Amino acid sequence: MNSNHAYLIFAIQLMRYAITASAVQEIFFLPELTPVPSAPNDLVGLINVRGELIPIIDLSIRLGYPPAKYSILDRVILLKFNNIRIGIIVNEVYEVQFIATDTIKTELAYHLQQEFNSVHNSYYIQGIAQVDEYLVMILNPETLIQYISHSLRDINLDKAESHLEENQQEQFTEFSTKFNFKTQHNFVFCPEATPEERAIFQERAKNLRRCLENQDFVGLVPLAVIGLNGEYFGVNLEIIREFTDIHHVTPIPCTPPHIVGNMNLRGEILTLVDIRGLVNLPLERSQTLSKAMIIKIHDIVSGILVEGIYDVMYLKESEIKTIPTAVHLKQDEYLQGTAFYKDKMMSILNVTKIMTQGELVVDQEV
Repeated sequence: MNSNHAYLIFAIQLMRYAITASAVQEIFFLPELTPVPSAPNDLVGLINVRGELIPIIDLSIRLGYPPAKYSILDRVILLKFNNIRIGIIVNEVYEVQFIATDTIKTELAYHLQQEFNSVHNSYYIQGIAQVDEYLVMILNPETLIQYISHSLRDINLDKAESHLEENQQEQFTEFSTKFNFKTQHNFVFCPEATPEERAIFQERAKNLRRCLENQDFVGLVPLAVIGLNGEYFGVNLEIIREFTDIHHVTPIPCTPPHIVGNMNLRGEILTLVDIRGLVNLPLERSQTLSKAMIIKIHDIVSGILVEGIYDVMYLKESEIKTIPTAVHLKQDEYLQGTAFYKDKMMSILNVTKIMTQGELVVDQEV
């Protein structure tokens, strides 16, 4: 009898992979890592997740891809299997989909893996499946985690420092001496990062270190930080389904300027809108916006053009400042308030109100 199982679909260097959703514990944007120079090349570092040190592997290196520069848009998928936790770095996370067991082809995966085993003696790919228009490689979480456990057998993480704070360099030196690491030249995570990117990586690591019991998470507002025309905007994370690249847009005749057109997202036709005019930003047609924020509000599913996706953060309601009524402008009706992000003021968008306004509705009778 055939059965369906849930898999998380994600991308590594434009190739799609999947892993059983039951092994996925958490997904977050890539933080700054603590490198472990004596470890294999693909074991790129450790992170402190609320008091527990978690090894992180760059799955692209393990799967034989050439090294690539890390991006602030990369994600970490935290996996747990047989009471062991690891994190894997991926480029993009899509969605959870059910895949029928009989559609997963194991024979082809076996032959591909035999070639891989000539260099790496581990079995990671357990099958290949057709999901929509994509071929998806199904990863085996058991052997993946076994590999990491084997690589760390000589490193006792329980005895390592569990709070990697601002004095990381001193801890790196002590850690290196204790385990006879070769050099210290790899102690800087992502050396190609700009100062702005490094600050984002470090802030994410700081947030992950915080213990749950020491924080009051009640009432925190989850926000995705996006960019429009060089400015930061916050969007409530609860209405965001995903972020995606825009490859092709089909124009819609006889529609207002803010309706960009339709895009095909894995067989689903979505309308793309440009909200910049509503928040008093110029519609710079010369500027190519290649990313979309897919939102779902009740029965509305649509894409919003964005310049970039920079971070996910959690704010207390007291940190969100309302806009004084006396200085309200027309476009302010689409703002829920303002808050500080880094050293800049960030406007928080009321996307629900934007998307339910009559002027954003496409009139089908053209």
